[in-house]
Amino acid sequence: MAASEPVKVLKALADANRLHILELLGRGEQCACVLLEDLALSQPTLSHHMKILCDAGLVASRKEGKWIYYTRQAKALDEIASYLQALGQDIPTNSPTDDCRCR
Repeated sequence: MAASEPVKVLKALADANRLHILELLGRGEQCACVLLEDLALSQPTLSHHMKILCDAGLVASRKEGKWIYYTRQAKALDEIASYLQALGQDIPTNSPTDDCRCR
């Protein structure tokens, strides 16, 4: 994962509406019109959130006629979960004075 990617993904996840959208997409591919039925959002607001999720690689879209269908990208979610898990692992610590260069 590139250094800037976690920031982009975590920013995309830092919104209750976008998290709700990802939960809804857990049921499988959804048309934007179906998502709108389940969300208290306007169509332009949904489009804004979907662009952020797509740009972060968390959601893929495909157009069929005038309809847009969205799919959650499990690989991207697995990657950010692994990244966060690695951050949470115990890191061996030295005495703070051993590494201090202030002296």
